[in-house]
Amino acid sequence: MSDPNTDKPDELAGTEQPFVQHLIELRDRMIRIVAAIGVAAILLAIWPGPALLFDLLAAPLVDTLPKGASLIATSVISPFLVPLKILLMAAFMLALPVVLYQVWAFVAPGLYTHEKKLVMPLVVSSTLLFFIGVAFCYFFVFGQVFKFIQSFAPKSIVAAPDIEAYLGFVLSMFLAFGMAFEVPIAVVVLARMNIVSIQKLKDFRGYFIVLAFVIAAIVTPPDVVSQLALAIPMCLLYEVGIWAAKIFIKHTQAPEDAEAVKP
Repeated sequence: MSDPNTDKPDELAGTEQPFVQHLIELRDRMIRIVAAIGVAAILLAIWPGPALLFDLLAAPLVDTLPKGASLIATSVISPFLVPLKILLMAAFMLALPVVLYQVWAFVAPGLYTHEKKLVMPLVVSSTLLFFIGVAFCYFFVFGQVFKFIQSFAPKSIVAAPDIEAYLGFVLSMFLAFGMAFEVPIAVVVLARMNIVSIQKLKDFRGYFIVLAFVIAAIVTPPDVVSQLALAIPMCLLYEVGIWAAKIFIKHTQAPEDAEAVKP
């Protein structure tokens, strides 16, 4: 007696392509990605320009510095390189929708229908969550952290941060908060791939709270403001991830799995 599942036609049957054709397609999509980032960089270079982009990035710190204080450049080439790095970073973020679409278009033909239902929402939501984390860090965390730090500075010290050190600090904080806001995506993937059950995720809630505060203490400056600003959203987003995992599991099952769970 034959297995009814094995008699069903494979969705991907006949879609195989030669390896060389895959490489050609990968090359073409990489060219489009580089071109998109290049166009974005040109547009940003025209307006608002590298100098204004740096001023925008430095605004949360400059607003908290004592009157008359400013950032300094300790290297001869820093006034050129640092704004250029910020320009390229902003260009990549501006072109990110095109980058993600090219990645999606490359891998989508090799996915089943139920897998496409899972991947695309995760790609879009992970991108939005990363941007939300970066925006939260820039508009809320930076101002509070810099005010807190300056409140402890002795009056005999004149604050004059180096622009390269500030860029490194900003990028590390952006990355920390952007990745922290990906907690729901990690929870959804773990649950959907049956690595961890929903019930075990709920049982792990107390341990995750401790883990969130440990991570915040490691990746943020040694001040209570930034640590709480990172740990508390991580705990809330963990709960969001558990709720979202239930929905994803329900709507992204393979056809044979969906039939198996029917009464």
